[in-house]
Amino acid sequence: MKDLKRTKIVNLIHSEDYGKVANVKGWVRTKRGSKNVSFIALNDGSTIHNIQIVVDHQIIQEDAIQNVHSGASLSVTGEIIKSQGSGQNVEINAQNIEVLGEADPDEYPLQPKKHSLEFLREKAHLRFRTNTFSAISRVRHALIFAIHKFFNDKGFYNIHTPIVTGSDAEGAGEMFRVSTLDPKNPPLNEDGSINYKEDFFGKETNLTVSGQLEAELAALALSEVYTFGPTFRAENSNTSRHLAEFWMIEPEMAFYDIHDNMDLAEEMLKYVIQYALDNCKDDLTFLNKRLLDEEKNKKQEERSEMELLEKLKFVIDNQFERITYSNAIDILKNSKPNKKKKFQFPIEGWGTDLQSEHERYLVEKHFKRPVIVTDYPKEIKAFYMKLNEDNKTVRALDVLFPQIGEIIGGSQREENYDLLLKRMQEMNVPQQELWWYLETRKFGTVPHSGYGLGFERLVQFITGMGNIRDVIPFPRTPQNAEF
Repeated sequence: MKDLKRTKIVNLIHSEDYGKVANVKGWVRTKRGSKNVSFIALNDGSTIHNIQIVVDHQIIQEDAIQNVHSGASLSVTGEIIKSQGSGQNVEINAQNIEVLGEADPDEYPLQPKKHSLEFLREKAHLRFRTNTFSAISRVRHALIFAIHKFFNDKGFYNIHTPIVTGSDAEGAGEMFRVSTLDPKNPPLNEDGSINYKEDFFGKETNLTVSGQLEAELAALALSEVYTFGPTFRAENSNTSRHLAEFWMIEPEMAFYDIHDNMDLAEEMLKYVIQYALDNCKDDLTFLNKRLLDEEKNKKQEERSEMELLEKLKFVIDNQFERITYSNAIDILKNSKPNKKKKFQFPIEGWGTDLQSEHERYLVEKHFKRPVIVTDYPKEIKAFYMKLNEDNKTVRALDVLFPQIGEIIGGSQREENYDLLLKRMQEMNVPQQELWWYLETRKFGTVPHSGYGLGFERLVQFITGMGNIRDVIPFPRTPQNAEF
């Protein structure tokens, strides 16, 4: 018995090895029973499904499992038998139970009842043990693997770009400072400003907001690369869509124009969603049911028009509509919600920055398919985007999804040295900080493109979770760096 190796529950629940003896280990979800028999639902995180442990009190006395409560960890050895109940093929007739770790029922916070997501955020060290968060964790892993597989199979190289940086790729200025200087008594220049030459890196440094600029450098030698790393925004926003620390996927491709870029973005999104549907069926079925239960408590007008699985198939089954920003503005300006003043941010004309409500209208109401919007006004986009011949717009692209709005932002990059320099001057981007970026345009410059996908936004879309804090294990938000 002692030498019997553990079998993961995911490998047991669909087996038909009746009569065979197996060992399982996991955490107790529930325990119920009578004088003669007890039933323990055990889960080891390998699947959404629990395995039922049948404890015959003639074999294992009731006293032996008296301290087995929700949250306790067990090692169970027993015979695999055909399940008497519905929902599972097999259960285990326990021959031996070892309590690995007890859980005091008066203290253990995850009792067998429904807990709010807000409550579980306060218990992030334990929330992996719930069905919802174990499902999200497995889906998240599958998506990480799918993204690496997609790019690897296409011949892309993964590049690790710096987390500590001396440049601001987005020009937004909302960055976290990295410093070893004494905050109470920093060295000062003659004018009273902090002398960062005495800091660890000899200059002012921050946590990165993007790996894009460095990925471009690699692409201009290796042709096709991608980053998948943490990024940081010191944006004091407490919405359900924002995190201070999140993960970004940023491919950069030499010799790609904006059309090649759009093709890649569409292909990648369809690939990873299909991968999740193929490999996370049980978890997505559970999350779909969870969402349906949640929708029942909402008012009719607040309910989603599509179920989770239907929404995922909607993306895979439809070719993405491609329109220019100018076309999008015309459609939105003449739309019923705009004319009836239903938009929170009315569309008054060309130059307006599109909000989530506008993006969703284009996808859900007008085209009824995912949409890629291109050629935005240069004033509302970053300095590195390629200027169009009209001198008014840049070759930017945003991929818009149902319920979530923008999921990818990208562009063809400006490869012309003089035009890039001019744009940096217009937008007050310090060229001395980015001398190396400019220099790549002097030595064998080529047309190139790339995009950024906020990974948590993708996980949120695929799991149907309403708050981005619930799709990353330990969310970092204003006033919150617990765990």
